[in-house]
Amino acid sequence: MFFLPEKVTIIEVGPRDGLQNEKLFVPTEIKKQFIAELRKAGLREMELTSFVSPKWVPQMGDAAEIVAACLDEDSRDIVLAPNRKGIDRLYSTNCKAVAVFVGVSNSFNLKNINKTTSDSMTELKPIIHELKQKNYFVRACISTAFYCPYEGKIDESDTLALCREFVEAGVDELSVADTIGMAAPNEAYSLFSKLKAEFPDTLITAHFHDTRKLALANILASLQAGVDRFDTSAGGLGGCPFAPGASGNAATEDVVYMLERMGIDTSVDLKKLMDAIEVVRPHLSRQIETGYYQLHTQTV
Repeated sequence: MFFLPEKVTIIEVGPRDGLQNEKLFVPTEIKKQFIAELRKAGLREMELTSFVSPKWVPQMGDAAEIVAACLDEDSRDIVLAPNRKGIDRLYSTNCKAVAVFVGVSNSFNLKNINKTTSDSMTELKPIIHELKQKNYFVRACISTAFYCPYEGKIDESDTLALCREFVEAGVDELSVADTIGMAAPNEAYSLFSKLKAEFPDTLITAHFHDTRKLALANILASLQAGVDRFDTSAGGLGGCPFAPGASGNAATEDVVYMLERMGIDTSVDLKKLMDAIEVVRPHLSRQIETGYYQLHTQTV
C-alpha cells in the first residue's frame, strides 16, 4: 500500500495566481468578496495578491487595498513581493507572510524579471535574511521546476540546487511549480521524494498546472512521495503572463473532491467553495470548465 497522509493542507492561490492573467479587470470589491467566501469554505492559507508593477500586471493594481481589507489573524495570508520595491510596500502593511520567486530556467527569469537565476538569488538572499530577522514567514516559489517554455526539460539537479540555496537562505517553505504543466507523475514523484528527504524541516508544497490534464495524477504521485501541501486555485483559474502555454492551476474543487474521496481530510467545504467561485465567475474572461464545477452546476 502506498503512503497517504491523513490530512492535506490546501494553499488557495486563486486571488493572486488565479487572477493575475485575467484579461478583464476583476473589481476590487469582488476580489474582497471572493477572498471572504474562500475563507468561509475553510481555506486558511491563501495568496491574496502581489506587490508588482501594475504596468506589467494590471490585475494587481489594487494590491494595497486588498491587503488592507482582507488580512485575517486566524489565517496565513501571503503576498507576493518579488523585489526590493515590493518588499518595501509589504513593510507598510500588517501582512507577515511573503512569497518570493525565482525560476530555475535562466530564460524564464530573463523574460519575467530581466535577471538571470543567479542574479535573482544574489538580490534575494539578503532580503530573505532581513525578512527572517523581522519574523516574517517566507515562502519561496520555484518556477519552471520541471520544464521551461524556452529551454525545455529542466535538469532535476538544477531544481534541487536552487531549492538548496533557498533553504540555506532561511526560507520557511518551498512551493515547487510545474509552471507549464508538462511534468509526468514519475517526474513529480522523483523530485518530491528527493525534496522531502533532503529538507525534512522545510515545508514542501507542490504546485501543478493542468495544461495537459495531469495535475491530479501529479498530485497523487506527490502524495506518495510524502507531500501533504498543495497550491490550488478555485475554478482552476490561472496562468502565467510570462510562460506561453501555461493554463490554469490545479482546481481547488477537483483536488478537494479527489482527496476527500480518498479519505484524506482537507477541512474544505465544497458547497461553500462553489459559492466562492460563483462570486468571481461573472467577472472572468473565460468559462469555468473544471470537472467538479461542471458536475455541480448540472446537478444543483
